[in-house]
Amino acid sequence: MRHRPAPFQVACLQTKPTKGDLNKSLNHLAETIIQAANEGADLVVLPESAPTGYVLEGGVDELALTPAQLTSELEVRLQNLPKQLDIAISYYEKTARRPYNSAAYLTIDQGKATLLHNYQKFFLPTYGVFDEHRFHEEGSNLGIVETRFGKIGILICEDVWHSILPTLLTVAGAELILIHSASPAREFQADKPGNLIRYDEMLQGLCNEHGVFCAMAMLAGFEGGKGLVGGSQIVNPMGERIVQAQNFGEQIIIAEVDMALVDQARAATPLASDLKERWLAITKIVNELAK
Repeated sequence: MRHRPAPFQVACLQTKPTKGDLNKSLNHLAETIIQAANEGADLVVLPESAPTGYVLEGGVDELALTPAQLTSELEVRLQNLPKQLDIAISYYEKTARRPYNSAAYLTIDQGKATLLHNYQKFFLPTYGVFDEHRFHEEGSNLGIVETRFGKIGILICEDVWHSILPTLLTVAGAELILIHSASPAREFQADKPGNLIRYDEMLQGLCNEHGVFCAMAMLAGFEGGKGLVGGSQIVNPMGERIVQAQNFGEQIIIAEVDMALVDQARAATPLASDLKERWLAITKIVNELAK
């Protein structure tokens, strides 16, 4: 019988930054993180570009941070947590070239922050209201990190719209996938924007197919005339939505994650094991297509 961590609490923090004011936004994020920790969270997930706001375009260069700077900024603000806390936060990463749209996974224990992984967004959208490729570098590595809770996958917004990355994370061993997103509302249908309905469908589908948990934190507020949709959510390995935040406003949602449900879901529908069993044949096809 494989060892499983005890059930733990995951919080998605649907936050609204003060656009362009890094210090004020980081202080607000720290307050929200502390609140979630006091409410029992063991792992908190923050939205895409949480410290700065999403619609920055050329202004991103002034507000970008290195992974070390981000870790230090959080450490100094989170000295009085009630227990060890893991944090997954998306931010703009400073480099010698253009910034990356990145996500850091770190753990803070007894006032000391340790960076475990830094992921750089793989798919940069350049259509409709999006123009990321113009201002950012593309990532080229998979977002998979070994944590005290097991292997966790990381995606940023557009990444989840391409089913190949959740599939690769599953093959790499992820059983919980964290998604950082900032999505302007569009195409309202009934009580939800159409893009949030699409997110609902994608997350339920990938959880059900791969037998994984998904926790998605969405940015809130209004930037550049665009309303950021909100609707953060946590979905279980059977594709059932456990909890979802309201649209647009700030909110903390928390749910228990019990990794034993991954085993149950994959035993009932063994698509993940089928995928891994056929992986060598799949890579052969990929190699042939690349010729």
